[in-house]
Amino acid sequence: MNIILFAGQGAQYSGMGKDIFESFRSAQAVLKTGSGILGYDLEKVCFDENFTELSRTLYAQPAIMAMELMCFEAAKEKGLVFDAVAGHSLGEYAALAASGIVSLEDGFRIIKARAEAFDRVASSADGKMAAILKLTADQVREVCESVDGYVVPVNYNSPAQTVIAGETAAVEAACEKFSAMKARVAPLNTESAFHSEIMKPASEEFYEKIKDIKFNAPSVKFFSNLTGSELTDFSDMPSILAKHVVSPVRFTDELAAVKEAGFDRYIELGPGKTLTGLVKKTLTDITAFNIDSAEALEKAEF
Repeated sequence: MNIILFAGQGAQYSGMGKDIFESFRSAQAVLKTGSGILGYDLEKVCFDENFTELSRTLYAQPAIMAMELMCFEAAKEKGLVFDAVAGHSLGEYAALAASGIVSLEDGFRIIKARAEAFDRVASSADGKMAAILKLTADQVREVCESVDGYVVPVNYNSPAQTVIAGETAAVEAACEKFSAMKARVAPLNTESAFHSEIMKPASEEFYEKIKDIKFNAPSVKFFSNLTGSELTDFSDMPSILAKHVVSPVRFTDELAAVKEAGFDRYIELGPGKTLTGLVKKTLTDITAFNIDSAEALEKAEF
């Protein structure tokens, strides 16, 4: 069975999806819809090499989701059939649209609200993130608890990769300890401490902006970062999404739940192949591949 995956912030790059945009009218419709709701030209944001703010959260989040949904629409034209969706952090919002929980238009309204709320916190709050490799999640948690200040695990990406976030000084102190333990430490180029309590003001603002949006039951299984399992109760999605902003991404548990549910083909749609790599490092006896270009789409076997 097929599950489609969507990656999170940090996967963006200038020119992403341009060849798919030029080849598929359905992809063009995604950007046209997004541009109308966002109030700026997504073609420029995604494709113009002179646009220098693609890494800024305000633009990165909508652009990544748009690129992922362009790939999704193009893949459907090529015969993609799927039985479930999942996303990593930001990618969960593309999954909302792909599964029919929200319309494309409301998907862009939601990501606009999220990006604006994140951008406001990033401009005023102290925060930093770093990926820690070659240690278990328990080891990472113990070190975070041992340093002064606020720092916590926020992304459980694989058995040997956990992302931490918190106050800059506390994150840096923890990273010194990780380095002394011979772990690999990779500071992340993010604007704040996403998925931590530092994002609480963003979570509250986000909820107020999306509380009246219509959410539906999905047409396929939907696996959640928040619970690390299949989500089955969609009665209060605004609260779930607001909580998602300040809660860890339980991607390792989520993948285990997906595998337990019988899925053996993992198709990552959108920029890069981060999730494809995490899937291959976490699960066995599966097939995983990414589609981020027209060439990759032509090679894909659905």
